[in-house]
Amino acid sequence: MPDGLPDITNHAEEQREEQREEREQRRWFTITTAPGPEPVLLRHLRTRGFRWLQIADAVVLLASMVGINFVRFGTHWPFYPLDHYAIGFLVATTIHLVVYYFAGLYEPELRLGHRPWLPRVGSATIVAVLLDALAALVSGRYLMPRANLVALLIVASLLITANRRISHWIRIQRGGGSRVFLVGAPDDVNLAHSHLHESDRTARIVGESTTTDELEYRVDAAGATDVLLLTSGGVAALFPEPLTSFEQRGIGALQRIGAQETMLGLREVREVAGMPFVPLQAHALPRSRAHLKRCIELAAIIVFAPIVVPVAFLVALYVRVVAGKGVLLRQQRVGRNGELFWMLKFRTMYPNAEEGLGPTLARRYDPRVIPACQWLRDTRLDEIPNLWNVVKGQMSIVGPRPERPELTARHAELIPGYARRHEIPPGITGLAQIHGSYHTDPAFKLGYDLQYLVNWSPVLDLEILLRTVWVIVTRRV
Repeated sequence: MPDGLPDITNHAEEQREEQREEREQRRWFTITTAPGPEPVLLRHLRTRGFRWLQIADAVVLLASMVGINFVRFGTHWPFYPLDHYAIGFLVATTIHLVVYYFAGLYEPELRLGHRPWLPRVGSATIVAVLLDALAALVSGRYLMPRANLVALLIVASLLITANRRISHWIRIQRGGGSRVFLVGAPDDVNLAHSHLHESDRTARIVGESTTTDELEYRVDAAGATDVLLLTSGGVAALFPEPLTSFEQRGIGALQRIGAQETMLGLREVREVAGMPFVPLQAHALPRSRAHLKRCIELAAIIVFAPIVVPVAFLVALYVRVVAGKGVLLRQQRVGRNGELFWMLKFRTMYPNAEEGLGPTLARRYDPRVIPACQWLRDTRLDEIPNLWNVVKGQMSIVGPRPERPELTARHAELIPGYARRHEIPPGITGLAQIHGSYHTDPAFKLGYDLQYLVNWSPVLDLEILLRTVWVIVTRRV
Protein backbone atom coordinates (compact mmCIF):
# COMPACT_ATOMS: atom_id res chain seq x y z
CA MET A 1 0.00 0.00 0.00
CA PRO A 2 1.45 3.45 -0.88
CA ASP A 3 2.80 5.62 1.97
CA GLY A 4 0.33 8.10 3.44
CA LEU A 5 -2.80 6.09 2.62
CA PRO A 6 -4.72 4.64 5.56
CA ASP A 7 -4.92 0.88 5.96
CA ILE A 8 -8.63 0.53 5.16
CA THR A 9 -8.71 -3.22 5.78
CA ASN A 10 -7.16 -2.95 9.25
CA HIS A 11 -9.44 -0.02 10.12
CA ALA A 12 -12.54 -1.99 9.17
CA GLU A 13 -11.35 -4.95 11.23
CA GLU A 14 -10.76 -2.67 14.22
CA GLN A 15 -14.30 -1.30 13.88
CA ARG A 16 -15.76 -4.79 13.80
CA GLU A 17 -13.74 -5.75 16.89
CA GLU A 18 -15.00 -2.65 18.74
CA GLN A 19 -18.58 -3.53 17.78
CA ARG A 20 -18.12 -7.08 19.05
CA GLU A 21 -16.80 -5.73 22.37
CA GLU A 22 -19.79 -3.39 22.63
CA ARG A 23 -22.17 -6.31 22.10
CA GLU A 24 -20.46 -8.36 24.82
CA GLN A 25 -20.59 -5.40 27.22
CA ARG A 26 -24.29 -4.93 26.49
CA ARG A 27 -25.00 -8.60 27.13
CA TRP A 28 -22.95 -8.52 30.37
CA PHE A 29 -24.85 -5.45 31.52
CA THR A 30 -28.19 -7.12 30.78
CA ILE A 31 -27.22 -10.22 32.73
CA THR A 32 -25.74 -8.40 35.73
CA THR A 33 -28.69 -6.00 36.06
CA ALA A 34 -31.36 -8.71 35.78
CA PRO A 35 -33.74 -8.91 38.77
CA GLY A 36 -31.98 -11.55 40.87
CA PRO A 37 -30.02 -14.65 39.84
CA GLU A 38 -31.86 -17.77 38.75
CA PRO A 39 -31.50 -20.63 41.28
CA VAL A 40 -28.90 -23.20 40.27
CA LEU A 41 -31.37 -26.11 40.48
CA LEU A 42 -33.95 -24.31 38.33
CA ARG A 43 -31.31 -23.35 35.77
CA HIS A 44 -30.16 -27.00 35.61
CA LEU A 45 -33.73 -28.23 35.17
CA ARG A 46 -34.37 -25.65 32.46
CA THR A 47 -31.34 -26.81 30.47
CA ARG A 48 -32.76 -30.35 30.75
CA GLY A 49 -36.04 -29.27 29.17
CA PHE A 50 -38.09 -28.39 32.27
CA ARG A 51 -40.85 -25.79 31.81
CA TRP A 52 -43.31 -24.41 34.37
CA LEU A 53 -45.91 -25.25 31.74
CA GLN A 54 -45.37 -28.93 32.57
CA ILE A 55 -46.48 -28.29 36.16
CA ALA A 56 -49.53 -26.37 34.92
CA ASP A 57 -50.40 -29.22 32.53
CA ALA A 58 -50.09 -31.80 35.34
CA VAL A 59 -52.48 -29.79 37.52
CA VAL A 60 -54.95 -29.41 34.65
CA LEU A 61 -54.84 -33.13 33.81
CA LEU A 62 -55.38 -34.25 37.41
CA ALA A 63 -58.17 -31.71 37.85
CA SER A 64 -59.80 -32.92 34.61
CA MET A 65 -59.80 -36.57 35.73
CA VAL A 66 -61.17 -35.73 39.17
CA GLY A 67 -63.73 -33.33 37.69
CA ILE A 68 -65.00 -35.87 35.16
CA ASN A 69 -65.53 -38.37 37.97
CA PHE A 70 -67.45 -35.80 40.03
CA VAL A 71 -69.67 -34.92 37.07
CA ARG A 72 -70.44 -38.58 36.37
CA PHE A 73 -70.71 -40.02 39.87
CA GLY A 74 -70.90 -37.14 42.36
CA THR A 75 -69.13 -37.79 45.66
CA HIS A 76 -69.61 -41.59 45.61
CA TRP A 77 -67.19 -43.05 43.06
CA PRO A 78 -68.04 -46.63 42.05
CA PHE A 79 -65.97 -49.53 40.68
CA TYR A 80 -62.67 -48.93 42.53
CA PRO A 81 -61.38 -47.73 45.91
CA LEU A 82 -59.97 -44.20 46.15
CA ASP A 83 -56.33 -45.33 46.22
CA HIS A 84 -56.92 -47.13 42.91
CA TYR A 85 -58.21 -43.89 41.38
CA ALA A 86 -55.28 -41.92 42.81
CA ILE A 87 -52.67 -44.27 41.32
CA GLY A 88 -54.54 -44.49 38.01
CA PHE A 89 -54.80 -40.71 37.68
CA LEU A 90 -51.10 -40.24 38.45
CA VAL A 91 -50.07 -42.88 35.90
CA ALA A 92 -52.35 -41.36 33.24
CA THR A 93 -50.99 -37.87 33.97
CA THR A 94 -47.42 -39.14 33.58
CA ILE A 95 -48.29 -40.78 30.26
CA HIS A 96 -49.84 -37.55 28.96
CA LEU A 97 -46.87 -35.40 30.03
CA VAL A 98 -44.39 -37.79 28.36
CA VAL A 99 -46.42 -37.79 25.14
CA TYR A 100 -46.73 -33.99 25.19
CA TYR A 101 -42.96 -33.67 25.68
CA PHE A 102 -42.11 -35.97 22.77
CA ALA A 103 -44.74 -34.19 20.65
CA GLY A 104 -42.75 -30.96 21.09
CA LEU A 105 -45.39 -29.13 23.14
CA TYR A 106 -42.73 -27.84 25.55
CA GLU A 107 -40.30 -26.57 22.93
CA PRO A 108 -39.82 -22.76 22.92
CA GLU A 109 -42.25 -21.11 20.50
CA LEU A 110 -41.72 -18.09 18.28
CA ARG A 111 -43.48 -14.89 19.27
CA LEU A 112 -44.50 -14.31 15.68
CA GLY A 113 -46.01 -16.90 13.39
CA HIS A 114 -46.59 -19.63 15.96
CA ARG A 115 -48.77 -22.51 14.83
CA PRO A 116 -52.33 -23.05 16.18
CA TRP A 117 -52.15 -25.07 19.38
CA LEU A 118 -55.44 -27.01 19.36
CA PRO A 119 -54.65 -29.36 16.42
CA ARG A 120 -51.24 -30.21 17.88
CA VAL A 121 -52.55 -30.68 21.42
CA GLY A 122 -55.52 -32.70 20.17
CA SER A 123 -53.31 -35.07 18.16
CA ALA A 124 -50.97 -35.62 21.10
CA THR A 125 -53.90 -36.18 23.47
CA ILE A 126 -55.36 -38.85 21.18
CA VAL A 127 -52.04 -40.73 21.35
CA ALA A 128 -51.91 -40.31 25.15
CA VAL A 129 -55.47 -41.59 25.63
CA LEU A 130 -54.73 -44.62 23.44
CA LEU A 131 -51.66 -45.32 25.58
CA ASP A 132 -53.84 -45.00 28.71
CA ALA A 133 -56.08 -47.72 27.28
CA LEU A 134 -53.08 -49.85 26.26
CA ALA A 135 -51.57 -49.56 29.75
CA ALA A 136 -54.86 -50.79 31.20
CA LEU A 137 -54.97 -53.77 28.83
CA VAL A 138 -51.34 -54.75 29.49
CA SER A 139 -51.53 -54.38 33.28
CA GLY A 140 -55.11 -55.60 33.68
CA ARG A 141 -55.79 -52.51 35.81
CA TYR A 142 -57.93 -49.70 34.43
CA LEU A 143 -56.55 -46.25 35.17
CA MET A 144 -60.10 -44.84 35.26
CA PRO A 145 -63.58 -45.86 34.09
CA ARG A 146 -63.39 -46.51 30.35
CA ALA A 147 -66.05 -43.95 29.41
CA ASN A 148 -63.95 -41.29 31.16
CA LEU A 149 -61.28 -41.61 28.47
CA VAL A 150 -63.57 -40.12 25.83
CA ALA A 151 -64.41 -37.18 28.07
CA LEU A 152 -60.72 -36.78 29.00
CA LEU A 153 -59.78 -36.55 25.32
CA ILE A 154 -62.05 -33.54 24.83
CA VAL A 155 -61.55 -31.80 28.17
CA ALA A 156 -57.76 -32.25 28.28
CA SER A 157 -57.34 -31.02 24.69
CA LEU A 158 -59.23 -27.81 25.46
CA LEU A 159 -57.59 -27.12 28.83
CA ILE A 160 -54.03 -27.92 27.71
CA THR A 161 -54.57 -25.55 24.77
CA ALA A 162 -55.88 -22.93 27.20
CA ASN A 163 -52.69 -23.32 29.26
CA ARG A 164 -50.65 -22.34 26.23
CA ARG A 165 -52.78 -19.32 25.49
CA ILE A 166 -52.43 -18.20 29.09
CA SER A 167 -48.67 -18.81 28.97
CA HIS A 168 -48.44 -16.70 25.80
CA TRP A 169 -50.47 -13.92 27.43
CA ILE A 170 -48.18 -13.94 30.50
CA ARG A 171 -45.17 -13.78 28.21
CA ILE A 172 -46.60 -10.71 26.48
CA GLN A 173 -47.40 -9.06 29.82
CA ARG A 174 -43.92 -9.66 31.21
CA GLY A 175 -41.85 -8.90 28.13
CA GLY A 176 -44.17 -6.82 25.98
CA GLY A 177 -45.18 -7.54 22.41
CA SER A 178 -42.89 -8.54 19.59
CA ARG A 179 -40.17 -6.04 18.68
CA VAL A 180 -39.52 -6.67 15.02
CA PHE A 181 -36.40 -5.98 12.97
CA LEU A 182 -37.00 -5.96 9.21
CA VAL A 183 -34.32 -6.97 6.68
CA GLY A 184 -34.77 -6.66 2.94
CA ALA A 185 -35.08 -4.48 -0.10
CA PRO A 186 -36.77 -1.10 0.48
CA ASP A 187 -39.97 -2.10 -1.34
CA ASP A 188 -40.26 -5.31 0.70
CA VAL A 189 -39.63 -3.43 3.94
CA ASN A 190 -42.30 -0.84 3.12
CA LEU A 191 -44.80 -3.57 2.27
CA ALA A 192 -44.10 -5.35 5.57
CA HIS A 193 -44.50 -2.04 7.41
CA SER A 194 -48.04 -1.61 6.09
CA HIS A 195 -49.04 -5.24 6.78
CA LEU A 196 -47.74 -5.24 10.34
CA HIS A 197 -49.33 -1.88 11.07
CA GLU A 198 -52.74 -3.02 9.85
CA SER A 199 -52.81 -6.66 10.95
CA ASP A 200 -50.72 -7.11 14.09
CA ARG A 201 -51.23 -4.61 16.90
CA THR A 202 -48.95 -6.49 19.33
CA ALA A 203 -45.88 -6.21 17.06
CA ARG A 204 -43.74 -3.06 17.00
CA ILE A 205 -41.08 -2.37 14.37
CA VAL A 206 -37.86 -1.30 16.10
CA GLY A 207 -35.38 -1.33 13.23
CA GLU A 208 -34.71 -2.15 9.62
CA SER A 209 -31.81 -2.82 7.27
CA THR A 210 -31.31 -3.46 3.59
CA THR A 211 -28.45 -5.94 4.21
CA THR A 212 -27.50 -8.65 6.70
CA ASP A 213 -24.14 -7.00 7.41
CA GLU A 214 -23.51 -6.70 11.17
CA LEU A 215 -27.05 -7.97 11.69
CA GLU A 216 -26.44 -9.25 15.21
CA TYR A 217 -25.12 -5.87 16.32
CA ARG A 218 -28.08 -4.04 14.73
CA VAL A 219 -30.60 -6.42 16.31
CA ASP A 220 -28.99 -6.02 19.73
CA ALA A 221 -28.91 -2.25 19.43
CA ALA A 222 -32.60 -2.16 18.53
CA GLY A 223 -33.58 -4.59 21.30
CA ALA A 224 -35.47 -6.76 18.78
CA THR A 225 -37.15 -10.03 19.69
CA ASP A 226 -37.83 -11.16 16.10
CA VAL A 227 -36.04 -10.80 12.77
CA LEU A 228 -37.99 -10.95 9.51
CA LEU A 229 -36.01 -11.59 6.33
CA LEU A 230 -38.20 -10.14 3.60
CA THR A 231 -36.03 -10.71 0.50
CA SER A 232 -34.67 -14.01 -0.83
CA GLY A 233 -30.98 -14.78 -0.55
CA GLY A 234 -30.30 -13.65 3.02
CA VAL A 235 -30.39 -17.02 4.77
CA ALA A 236 -26.83 -18.04 3.84
CA ALA A 237 -25.43 -15.00 5.66
CA LEU A 238 -27.13 -16.05 8.93
CA PHE A 239 -25.89 -19.62 9.29
CA PRO A 240 -24.26 -20.67 11.52
CA GLU A 241 -23.93 -17.20 13.02
CA PRO A 242 -25.79 -15.15 14.06
CA LEU A 243 -28.64 -17.67 13.74
CA THR A 244 -27.22 -19.91 16.49
CA SER A 245 -26.82 -16.91 18.79
CA PHE A 246 -30.38 -15.78 18.05
CA GLU A 247 -31.71 -19.24 18.90
CA GLN A 248 -29.81 -19.39 22.20
CA ARG A 249 -31.16 -15.99 23.24
CA GLY A 250 -34.76 -16.62 22.19
CA ILE A 251 -34.74 -14.26 19.20
CA GLY A 252 -36.96 -15.57 16.42
CA ALA A 253 -35.84 -15.48 12.78
CA LEU A 254 -38.19 -16.01 9.85
CA GLN A 255 -37.74 -15.90 6.07
CA ARG A 256 -40.60 -14.65 3.89
CA ILE A 257 -41.38 -16.99 1.00
CA GLY A 258 -42.75 -16.21 -2.42
CA ALA A 259 -44.48 -18.19 -5.14
CA GLN A 260 -41.25 -19.83 -6.31
CA GLU A 261 -40.30 -21.10 -2.83
CA THR A 262 -43.72 -22.66 -2.27
CA MET A 263 -43.04 -25.03 -5.16
CA LEU A 264 -40.36 -26.66 -2.99
CA GLY A 265 -43.13 -28.25 -0.90
CA LEU A 266 -42.41 -26.35 2.34
CA ARG A 267 -44.44 -27.71 5.27
CA GLU A 268 -43.54 -25.25 8.02
CA VAL A 269 -45.15 -22.16 6.52
CA ARG A 270 -46.28 -19.65 9.18
CA GLU A 271 -48.48 -16.57 8.81
CA VAL A 272 -47.30 -13.19 10.09
CA ALA A 273 -49.65 -10.25 9.44
CA GLY A 274 -50.98 -12.00 6.34
CA MET A 275 -47.48 -12.73 4.96
CA PRO A 276 -46.10 -16.29 4.56
CA PHE A 277 -42.86 -17.11 6.40
CA VAL A 278 -40.81 -20.16 7.33
CA PRO A 279 -38.97 -20.24 10.67
CA LEU A 280 -35.17 -20.42 10.52
CA GLN A 281 -33.49 -22.69 13.04
CA ALA A 282 -29.84 -23.34 13.75
CA HIS A 283 -30.79 -26.87 14.80
CA ALA A 284 -33.17 -28.87 12.64
CA LEU A 285 -34.09 -31.50 15.25
CA PRO A 286 -35.54 -30.13 18.54
CA ARG A 287 -34.37 -31.56 21.86
CA SER A 288 -37.63 -33.44 22.50
CA ARG A 289 -37.58 -35.23 19.15
CA ALA A 290 -33.91 -36.11 19.58
CA HIS A 291 -34.77 -37.69 22.94
CA LEU A 292 -37.67 -39.60 21.36
CA LYS A 293 -35.35 -40.93 18.67
CA ARG A 294 -32.85 -42.04 21.31
CA CYS A 295 -35.51 -43.85 23.39
CA ILE A 296 -36.90 -45.70 20.35
CA GLU A 297 -33.45 -46.87 19.27
CA LEU A 298 -32.48 -48.12 22.74
CA ALA A 299 -35.78 -50.01 22.96
CA ALA A 300 -35.10 -51.58 19.55
CA ILE A 301 -31.63 -52.73 20.65
CA ILE A 302 -33.08 -54.36 23.78
CA VAL A 303 -35.80 -56.14 21.78
CA PHE A 304 -33.44 -57.50 19.10
CA ALA A 305 -30.46 -58.25 21.36
CA PRO A 306 -31.26 -62.01 21.56
CA ILE A 307 -30.82 -62.18 17.78
CA VAL A 308 -27.98 -59.70 17.31
CA VAL A 309 -25.63 -61.07 20.00
CA PRO A 310 -25.36 -64.65 18.59
CA VAL A 311 -24.95 -63.30 15.03
CA ALA A 312 -22.18 -60.96 16.23
CA PHE A 313 -20.41 -63.89 17.90
CA LEU A 314 -20.52 -65.99 14.70
CA VAL A 315 -19.27 -63.10 12.55
CA ALA A 316 -16.42 -62.44 15.00
CA LEU A 317 -15.44 -66.10 14.84
CA TYR A 318 -15.46 -66.02 11.01
CA VAL A 319 -13.28 -62.88 10.88
CA ARG A 320 -10.80 -64.46 13.30
CA VAL A 321 -10.49 -67.51 11.04
CA VAL A 322 -10.18 -65.77 7.64
CA ALA A 323 -8.47 -62.49 8.64
CA GLY A 324 -6.35 -63.47 11.63
CA LYS A 325 -5.82 -61.47 14.79
CA GLY A 326 -7.43 -58.12 15.31
CA VAL A 327 -11.10 -58.97 14.85
CA LEU A 328 -12.30 -55.49 15.78
CA LEU A 329 -11.21 -52.28 14.08
CA ARG A 330 -11.19 -49.08 16.12
CA GLN A 331 -11.27 -46.01 13.91
CA GLN A 332 -11.68 -42.38 14.89
CA ARG A 333 -14.76 -40.72 13.45
CA VAL A 334 -16.54 -37.37 13.78
CA GLY A 335 -19.72 -37.50 15.85
CA ARG A 336 -22.35 -35.15 17.16
CA ASN A 337 -21.32 -31.49 17.32
CA GLY A 338 -18.01 -32.42 15.69
CA GLU A 339 -16.78 -34.43 18.68
CA LEU A 340 -14.42 -37.32 17.94
CA PHE A 341 -15.11 -40.90 19.04
CA TRP A 342 -13.75 -44.38 18.38
CA MET A 343 -16.07 -46.33 16.09
CA LEU A 344 -16.01 -50.13 16.27
CA LYS A 345 -16.31 -52.43 13.25
CA PHE A 346 -15.36 -55.97 12.34
CA ARG A 347 -12.08 -55.77 10.42
CA THR A 348 -12.52 -56.53 6.70
CA MET A 349 -9.31 -55.00 5.30
CA TYR A 350 -5.72 -56.15 5.29
CA PRO A 351 -3.55 -54.93 8.17
CA ASN A 352 -1.94 -51.57 7.38
CA ALA A 353 -4.22 -51.30 4.33
CA GLU A 354 -3.79 -47.52 4.17
CA GLU A 355 -0.04 -47.45 4.63
CA GLY A 356 1.34 -44.86 2.23
CA LEU A 357 -2.17 -43.83 1.14
CA GLY A 358 -3.62 -41.98 4.11
CA PRO A 359 -7.37 -41.71 4.77
CA THR A 360 -9.20 -42.78 1.60
CA LEU A 361 -12.88 -43.06 0.74
CA ALA A 362 -14.17 -46.60 0.29
CA ARG A 363 -15.14 -47.63 -3.23
CA ARG A 364 -17.00 -50.46 -4.92
CA TYR A 365 -14.06 -52.76 -5.76
CA ASP A 366 -11.65 -51.76 -3.00
CA PRO A 367 -8.27 -53.58 -3.20
CA ARG A 368 -7.75 -53.01 0.51
CA VAL A 369 -10.58 -55.43 1.36
CA ILE A 370 -9.83 -59.08 2.12
CA PRO A 371 -11.74 -61.06 -0.57
CA ALA A 372 -13.21 -63.49 1.98
CA CYS A 373 -14.62 -60.52 3.93
CA GLN A 374 -16.21 -58.68 1.01
CA TRP A 375 -19.58 -60.28 1.67
CA LEU A 376 -19.51 -58.89 5.22
CA ARG A 377 -19.25 -55.39 3.80
CA ASP A 378 -21.95 -56.05 1.19
CA THR A 379 -24.36 -57.29 3.86
CA ARG A 380 -23.29 -54.61 6.37
CA LEU A 381 -22.57 -57.33 8.95
CA ASP A 382 -19.17 -55.72 9.57
CA GLU A 383 -21.04 -52.81 11.17
CA ILE A 384 -22.72 -54.84 13.93
CA PRO A 385 -20.21 -53.52 16.55
CA ASN A 386 -21.55 -50.03 15.75
CA LEU A 387 -24.46 -50.97 18.02
CA TRP A 388 -22.12 -50.62 21.01
CA ASN A 389 -21.47 -47.04 19.88
CA VAL A 390 -25.26 -46.57 19.75
CA VAL A 391 -25.63 -47.84 23.33
CA LYS A 392 -22.95 -45.37 24.47
CA GLY A 393 -24.76 -42.51 22.73
CA GLN A 394 -21.99 -41.89 20.21
CA MET A 395 -24.06 -43.10 17.25
CA SER A 396 -27.67 -43.67 16.18
CA ILE A 397 -29.11 -46.61 14.30
CA VAL A 398 -30.31 -44.21 11.58
CA GLY A 399 -28.54 -40.95 10.76
CA PRO A 400 -25.78 -39.39 8.66
CA ARG A 401 -22.91 -41.83 8.24
CA PRO A 402 -19.85 -40.83 10.35
CA GLU A 403 -16.78 -39.71 8.44
CA ARG A 404 -13.13 -39.64 9.43
CA PRO A 405 -11.76 -36.33 10.74
CA GLU A 406 -9.44 -35.78 7.77
CA LEU A 407 -12.23 -36.32 5.24
CA THR A 408 -14.68 -34.22 7.26
CA ALA A 409 -12.27 -31.28 7.33
CA ARG A 410 -11.82 -31.56 3.56
CA HIS A 411 -15.58 -31.71 2.88
CA ALA A 412 -16.29 -28.80 5.26
CA GLU A 413 -13.93 -26.57 3.28
CA LEU A 414 -15.50 -27.44 -0.07
CA ILE A 415 -19.21 -27.90 0.79
CA PRO A 416 -21.16 -25.03 2.45
CA GLY A 417 -23.30 -26.17 5.37
CA TYR A 418 -21.51 -29.50 5.77
CA ALA A 419 -21.34 -29.06 9.57
CA ARG A 420 -25.15 -29.28 9.88
CA ARG A 421 -25.00 -33.05 9.42
CA HIS A 422 -23.36 -33.22 12.87
CA GLU A 423 -26.45 -31.98 14.71
CA ILE A 424 -27.35 -35.53 15.74
CA PRO A 425 -25.21 -38.61 16.41
CA PRO A 426 -24.16 -40.30 13.16
CA GLY A 427 -25.95 -43.45 12.09
CA ILE A 428 -25.25 -47.02 11.05
CA THR A 429 -27.51 -46.48 8.05
CA GLY A 430 -29.21 -43.42 6.65
CA LEU A 431 -31.07 -41.76 3.83
CA ALA A 432 -27.83 -41.17 1.90
CA GLN A 433 -26.88 -44.85 2.20
CA ILE A 434 -30.15 -46.21 0.75
CA HIS A 435 -30.22 -43.70 -2.11
CA GLY A 436 -26.52 -43.36 -2.83
CA SER A 437 -23.49 -45.63 -3.02
CA TYR A 438 -19.75 -45.53 -2.38
CA HIS A 439 -19.10 -43.32 -5.42
CA THR A 440 -21.89 -40.79 -4.68
CA ASP A 441 -20.44 -37.29 -4.29
CA PRO A 442 -20.33 -36.04 -0.65
CA ALA A 443 -22.29 -32.91 -1.63
CA PHE A 444 -25.18 -35.08 -2.85
CA LYS A 445 -25.00 -37.21 0.30
CA LEU A 446 -25.18 -34.02 2.36
CA GLY A 447 -28.47 -33.17 0.65
CA TYR A 448 -29.93 -36.50 1.79
CA ASP A 449 -28.56 -36.03 5.33
CA LEU A 450 -30.10 -32.57 5.73
CA GLN A 451 -33.39 -33.76 4.26
CA TYR A 452 -33.40 -36.49 6.90
CA LEU A 453 -32.78 -34.00 9.72
CA VAL A 454 -35.61 -31.71 8.67
CA ASN A 455 -38.16 -34.49 8.10
CA TRP A 456 -37.25 -36.93 10.88
CA SER A 457 -40.00 -39.13 12.30
CA PRO A 458 -40.18 -42.69 13.66
CA VAL A 459 -41.98 -43.68 10.45
CA LEU A 460 -39.10 -42.33 8.33
CA ASP A 461 -36.60 -44.31 10.40
CA LEU A 462 -38.65 -47.48 9.90
CA GLU A 463 -38.83 -46.82 6.15
CA ILE A 464 -35.04 -46.34 5.97
CA LEU A 465 -34.42 -49.57 7.90
CA LEU A 466 -36.72 -51.56 5.61
CA ARG A 467 -35.09 -50.09 2.51
CA THR A 468 -31.67 -50.84 4.00
CA VAL A 469 -32.66 -54.51 4.15
CA TRP A 470 -33.61 -54.33 0.47
CA VAL A 471 -30.27 -52.69 -0.41
CA ILE A 472 -28.45 -55.49 1.43
CA VAL A 473 -30.47 -58.25 -0.23
CA THR A 474 -29.88 -56.83 -3.73
CA ARG A 475 -26.18 -56.11 -2.96
CA ARG A 476 -26.58 -52.53 -4.21
CA VAL A 477 -23.69 -50.55 -2.72
